[in-house]
Amino acid sequence: TRAVYKVQEEQPPNSLIGSLASDYGLPDMGHLYKLEVGAPYLRVDGKTGDIYTTETSIDRENLRECQHLLPGEPCFLEFEVSITNLNANSSPRLLEGQIEVLDINDNTPNFASPVLTLSIPQNTTGPPGPNGVASYELMAGPEAQELFGLQVAEDQDEKQPQLIVMGNLDREQWDSYDLTIKVQDGGNPPRASSALLRITILDMNDNAPKFEKALYEAELSENSPVGHSVLQVKANDSDQGSNAEIDYSFHQASDMVRRLLRLDRATGLITVQGPIDREDIGTLKFSVMAKDKGANPKSARTQVVVTIKDMNDNAPSIEIRGIGLVTHQDGMANISEDVPVETAVALVQVSDRDEGENAVVTCVVAGDVPFQLRQASETGSDSKKKYFLQTTTPLDYESVKEYTIEIVAVDSGNPPLSSTNSLKVQVMDVNDNAPVFSQSFTEVAFPENNEPDDLVMEVSATDADSGSNAKLVYSLVTDPASKGSFTIDPDSGEIRVKAVLDREQRERYEFLVVAEDKGSPSKQGTASVAINVMDRNDNDPKFMLSGYNFSVMENMPPLSPVGMVTVIDADKGENARIQLSVEQDNGDFVIQNGTGTILSSISFDREQQSTYTFRLKAVDGGDPPRSAYVGVTINVLDENDNAPFITSPSNATYKHILPHTSPGQQVSKVKAEDIDSGINAELIYSITGGNPFELFQISPQSGDITLEKEILRKHHGLHRLVVRVNDKGKPSRHGTALVHFYVNETLANRTLLDTLVGHSLDTPLDIDIAGDPEYERSKQRSNILFGVIAGIVAVTLVIVLVVLVRYCRQREAKSGYQAGKKETKDLYAPKQASKSGKSKSKVKKSKSPKPPKPTEDEEETGLQKSLKFNLMNDSVSDSPRIHLPLNYPPGSPDLGRHYRSNSPLPSIQLQPQSPSASKKHQVVQDLPATNTFVGTGDNNSTGSEQYSDYSYRTNPQKYTNKQVGELILRPAAAPPLHRGAIWTEVWE
Repeated sequence: TRAVYKVQEEQPPNSLIGSLASDYGLPDMGHLYKLEVGAPYLRVDGKTGDIYTTETSIDRENLRECQHLLPGEPCFLEFEVSITNLNANSSPRLLEGQIEVLDINDNTPNFASPVLTLSIPQNTTGPPGPNGVASYELMAGPEAQELFGLQVAEDQDEKQPQLIVMGNLDREQWDSYDLTIKVQDGGNPPRASSALLRITILDMNDNAPKFEKALYEAELSENSPVGHSVLQVKANDSDQGSNAEIDYSFHQASDMVRRLLRLDRATGLITVQGPIDREDIGTLKFSVMAKDKGANPKSARTQVVVTIKDMNDNAPSIEIRGIGLVTHQDGMANISEDVPVETAVALVQVSDRDEGENAVVTCVVAGDVPFQLRQASETGSDSKKKYFLQTTTPLDYESVKEYTIEIVAVDSGNPPLSSTNSLKVQVMDVNDNAPVFSQSFTEVAFPENNEPDDLVMEVSATDADSGSNAKLVYSLVTDPASKGSFTIDPDSGEIRVKAVLDREQRERYEFLVVAEDKGSPSKQGTASVAINVMDRNDNDPKFMLSGYNFSVMENMPPLSPVGMVTVIDADKGENARIQLSVEQDNGDFVIQNGTGTILSSISFDREQQSTYTFRLKAVDGGDPPRSAYVGVTINVLDENDNAPFITSPSNATYKHILPHTSPGQQVSKVKAEDIDSGINAELIYSITGGNPFELFQISPQSGDITLEKEILRKHHGLHRLVVRVNDKGKPSRHGTALVHFYVNETLANRTLLDTLVGHSLDTPLDIDIAGDPEYERSKQRSNILFGVIAGIVAVTLVIVLVVLVRYCRQREAKSGYQAGKKETKDLYAPKQASKSGKSKSKVKKSKSPKPPKPTEDEEETGLQKSLKFNLMNDSVSDSPRIHLPLNYPPGSPDLGRHYRSNSPLPSIQLQPQSPSASKKHQVVQDLPATNTFVGTGDNNSTGSEQYSDYSYRTNPQKYTNKQVGELILRPAAAPPLHRGAIWTEVWE
């Protein structure tokens, strides 16, 4: 589309010429209209495309484009407008247009000279058209008013004034006349001017010159040399003499014609006198006047047209200018690197002032640059073309920052001419590159307990952009827990620590470093930073508890674990490598460093020592090292390794019960102790034998024995209860006690009663002794028979016994089996009257006076005047165990080497070759395991319960390493001598 408008010249400023949007259907919004060609006469509204005049008035007569127009040719003012879509990255559209400038009567016709001669009929040519010359008027003085008149003749395309002589001239009266001629155009309002016409009266000249041709035409090559002949005009005059001599001169010739051509006044030869350039003017049109030299000269005129022939003397012209939003300054265009491909960076106009083949131009972009030419307008001619210089590939400022684009244009002349022009394209940086760190991840080690503001590290990033797009600002992105611990210099990237770091609180910090450029919009890059806090030995080892208490079972083998401690060190590495040791004097315990397990070097016996205390020391591997201490208490827990033992009543005592005793009344109490602890020492009492009439019942908890039924006559006599005392340990252990009750009105025959009790001790436990009088008499007869036999045998064996006694004493002195001595006698040695045969010894009757009847209190206490000892069967073998007092006199055997390691009391294992293994003592051997007998052995002892309160007790709290038990002996009354044989049997 080509826009065409018409406008009169000399319009005032800001006059609307036309609206491109509305007149040609172009967009009226979202586009930018920009005047590319047409300044300074025109301006365009950027939004609507409306074209306005400016302060520079459009003067048709002064426009360069209209300077050499022939009469009647239109005058056009060319313009170009680019239309750019602001909503899309695309090349602008180029709209070409022209404005026909219409002439107005703004010029006055003028004579060539203020003084005219008659030989020049018309001196000034006004503009063609209705505003040209309209009329001539002659103004004369009084002396010439009647002589001269003016007649206007039209010759071809001009008006020619002619002076008419209306009267007779008399040269002798007046040889000259001065007249005024006035010319006026046909404008509205009309314009006029005048000139002085001086008439000189000459001699008569009858014939005018006459040209051979009315029109002369010639071709003149441009650049012809000075003096080159163009053409020759020729006129003839039929007069003679001077009236026939011709003088040639230019008539109505422009200044350019007079400057370029020379006319020989005598010959009419036209030659070149100036540089002929077709590009300045292509045709020279003028008139030549021929005037004779008569007294009254006559003249003639002819038209001359000289056509300038083109020569290829002009190289193509390359004009590079901005287009759309791209402006040029000093031959340089600035363009952003992010423009799309095929973006126009310049408008290139290529033209050639020559014509024809000499003006056919080919234009290319030289070199390897990402730009090319694309024809911008289809309306151009071969001699004038317009191109968009546009990109062919994406631009990258970081790769190439500036291009020099050289454009070459070559015409088709012979020889061809070429020209070049160049444009510098400065690629403007766009913030299309984010900052990049030299390392995307950096890990550093930094010691704890630092000083605030210490330098940790320095980060660095680069940006491939330039200017503010490459100016970086650093910042940190940290988690809330470490906020404020680190800062970064926004310019240098130095990271400093603001807080005192403690590795034990936090060992590692991770955060992002952000580098942000100052572009718009800005871009940023990130790098990860990890700071490992290096440990310093600033923490003591720490036991998890302020003190340790462990409970272990007794009888554990040595090197058994007794407890485990945990010790930590908040430091790391060697600073946290803990060495544990036990601080003690005796070396009873050691500790494993790897596990913190405490091992015992000994086997525990709670009855010997129930508590151990010592200190543990923990030392770390720092330099200097740090240490910590903790107290450890080992509590030895009880194991049920001791059977209950009976403290009262003793097995050989009895309790007298009157027949009229009421049921429900407590008649006795079994007391027992267990040197274990806890549930192992909790006892349960039960009657396991000797209660066929179920007269008695025992309290399982207290051991109280009560009479449950009314005593009948058949119940009279000696009753033997087998009481079993069990502890609550697992497995349970037990002791057995024999509790005798003598049911009778009186204690008349104590000797018989003692005999019955003695036989009870020899009677197996599975046989009930429950007040049978026949049984008692049979036992008495057996005892008498046994006594007689024993007496006979005694006489026979007296010598053997003496030797045996001596031998035993010597053996006891050597082996140390003496539990105690009274004066020089062995309290436990067998009497002379006893026999060592396999049959039972006969009990001799006492010949001492009958002792007084004991009181009830004496019957309850029982053992105040007797010596007691226990026989126990070991849990492994059936051999009884004898518990003896530890505070034995000098010369007694060291029983400690016979102790069981888990027993708090000394024990002696009776070997099979000992006298107790004989058949005579089968009663004792048949007792249940751990059966406990309590007996007395003293020359003055009796069988009554009032003398049977001797006992031994142990106090575990008073045990030491060298003393694990203690037997307490109480003095006893001396029993009758005849009882010695019985106790000797029991001992044996």
